[in-house]
Amino acid sequence: MESTTNLANPTLANKKLGLLLSTSPEHPNAETVYHLSKTALANKVDTYLYFIDEGVKNLEDPRFSELAKNGLKLFVCAYGCQQHHISTDGYGKEVTFCGLVILSNIIDGCDRFLAFN
Repeated sequence: MESTTNLANPTLANKKLGLLLSTSPEHPNAETVYHLSKTALANKVDTYLYFIDEGVKNLEDPRFSELAKNGLKLFVCAYGCQQHHISTDGYGKEVTFCGLVILSNIIDGCDRFLAFN
């Protein structure tokens, strides 16, 4: 008998989850958001992640780029990158640098939104 822990939950498919991460990579929130994003994607949940403030430093974590290549919609505050001296060069189309209007749209458009501050 196959384990059900590896099977996608069909009731979650096509739901939209928005996540905000404003803490640095050293903070436990970064690990939580990574695993939450990975699990949501595995369950076919449309997942939107927005890095803001110190959270923009997580852009340098290759795990998030890998998730973005596998369906995570990754948005990064361009102003936050400027403030924290994070380069916006060298990222593919899977990373979108933007402002707070996009964050507002994510909040409005998702079934659930969680902020990790």
